[in-house]
Amino acid sequence: MTQSRRLAWSDRVPGTVLVLLECLPGMFALFALVLFARGVDRPVTVRLEQHGAGPVTMAYRAAQPRIVPRSVWLGPSAGHQPPPRYDDKVVAIFLHHTDSPGNYDCKDAPHIIQHLYSGQTGDRQWDDIGYNFIVDRCGTIYEGRAGGVDRAVTGAHTMGFNHRTAGIAALGTFTAGVPVPRAMTDSIAALTAWKLGLAGIDPRDSTLLQSNSNLSRYKAGTTVALPVLAGHDAGYMTSCPGAALTARLPEIRQTAARLQGRPVRGPATGTP
Repeated sequence: MTQSRRLAWSDRVPGTVLVLLECLPGMFALFALVLFARGVDRPVTVRLEQHGAGPVTMAYRAAQPRIVPRSVWLGPSAGHQPPPRYDDKVVAIFLHHTDSPGNYDCKDAPHIIQHLYSGQTGDRQWDDIGYNFIVDRCGTIYEGRAGGVDRAVTGAHTMGFNHRTAGIAALGTFTAGVPVPRAMTDSIAALTAWKLGLAGIDPRDSTLLQSNSNLSRYKAGTTVALPVLAGHDAGYMTSCPGAALTARLPEIRQTAARLQGRPVRGPATGTP
């Protein structure tokens, strides 16, 4: 920090604080100085240049919700597991329902997920379960596809749009008229807030995604603006995640933004 920079802050930061800051590494000293100058009672956006990396945005991060590891549901059914594939970051999330019975006891959720895994890796011959996360009706979040919950694991959930996205599956069927449990939508919102917050993305926004499959809703090579929290049907010709869950998407987006600490704004439908 140069002498002129120090003098510019001298009327707002006591000298003793400046002395302490000089003992910290440069990046952390800058972050602490901004917090002291602006106060910690409101969100602070700090863009820091790291050696060998681009700017890092430290704002609107949500806490990671509790995620049950895949070992809880996988059991002995796992076969050969190829190495996971990764993207650079997750910029959007697709919401699904599993189209399975919804009147289950939540203690049976691991068995149901194991059955989904067996179907996708057996009959469909996928290398793993397609969803990155599964949420049951009681709000429990399960790790789905292998590779690390905090990493940008390439899933197999939305044909044409699996790269740079994550798939969250609501365990059950949520067609028109089916009640969607509040515990489930709250957990989906918390998971969305955390996962998109890792890349500094507002859950109420839209983003540009490019299809890489002619089997998707859009021909391969087509770039389309989609909500960063979208239903499966936004990218693929399907009724998933069901009319009842689709109707809750605006509410989930707003809740996720609130959990990130973002300013309130008018309701957004997320319609592309």
